Amino acid sequence: MAENKNTQVANKEYNTGLNTYLKAYVPMIQKQIADDGETFDDYSRYCVVAAMGEIISMVHNSGADPSTINPNNLNDILLSVARLKLNANAVPRECYFQIRNVNVAGKGQPAKWEKQVEFNIEGDGYDALTARYGRNVKKVYPYWAVREGDTFVPPKHRGLEVTPPEWEESGEGKVVKVVYPIEYTDGHIEYHVAERADVAKNLAAHINNNMQNETFGICADRYKATDKQKQEIAAKKREIMDKIRELGDVEAILSCEELKPYISPSWSEYQSQESMIIRKMRNNIMKKIPKDFGSAAVAHTYNMIDDGVYREVHEEIEANANKEEFVVEEPVQIEEKPEPKTVADVTAGVKEKEPVKAEKKQDVPAFMQMENME
Repeated sequence: MAENKNTQVANKEYNTGLNTYLKAYVPMIQKQIADDGETFDDYSRYCVVAAMGEIISMVHNSGADPSTINPNNLNDILLSVARLKLNANAVPRECYFQIRNVNVAGKGQPAKWEKQVEFNIEGDGYDALTARYGRNVKKVYPYWAVREGDTFVPPKHRGLEVTPPEWEESGEGKVVKVVYPIEYTDGHIEYHVAERADVAKNLAAHINNNMQNETFGICADRYKATDKQKQEIAAKKREIMDKIRELGDVEAILSCEELKPYISPSWSEYQSQESMIIRKMRNNIMKKIPKDFGSAAVAHTYNMIDDGVYREVHEEIEANANKEEFVVEEPVQIEEKPEPKTVADVTAGVKEKEPVKAEKKQDVPAFMQMENME
């Protein structure tokens, strides 16, 4: 009985906190989008509410205090969700969120850590974006997951004529191809194919990204490494990447004991490994479909979230970014306690101040930390 009462109290606190944040942020997001000449429609509002619910629930369940989340960071995340219209409540999900500790101190300054929310697109999110913004795309059909035991005849091209592929399902073996039939506005259908073998490149990028802060015992902190130590660390990383290229195959890379410390559980664990590989094949197709967002602000938001584009533009920034995982179970060592705005400050700002505009990031968003080509 007491347990039920505690649960009811916790739920009441959660709902009250969520409503407070919604009242503070939704009007700000609406005004910022209107100022950019865009429309904040009912679905955009729904996506913002869903995202805020997911974020507050995540923070609440982690034991952290939502008021410690940087308000500008949270504003940017919700603005991105509204512009791209990605639904965190969709099944399967179109986007996800997690918490990172980010060192916001300048180079050479004492560490100053603050908690930030990171935002990334799930596999079905790319489907939704392609269906909504794909250039001349009329409809994205459900993808085909072609297995080892299936009979698959690829599409054939004869000039501009295309013979559709043939697929006979057996349901046996691993998924070796993903095929997306996409219908265009002129009526023709294209069959976009991704191969399992190509996921090795995604996995290599993932490992390379996970080694970002690795020092291999050469020194304790890569930010304090000498020039000689930096060269030794770089040499070790090249050695590991050469090993990945030598192995080549996804399964061989995942089975390599030397590489396992740099592979996240979502890749390595049995229950999630196959779905991760399929998701990468899907993403490899959808990211290549040209998109026309019809708005510079929306296009910029997508480019800043899409990790492949972001890496190309911000490679130097990422090399100097200060990031660490937020782990609830262990105390976080904070050398200088940040002083973020409170919920009251944010709420007051809705009436008294202009909405907080997205600031140029000095550190790469943490959602780029773990997965490169995903």
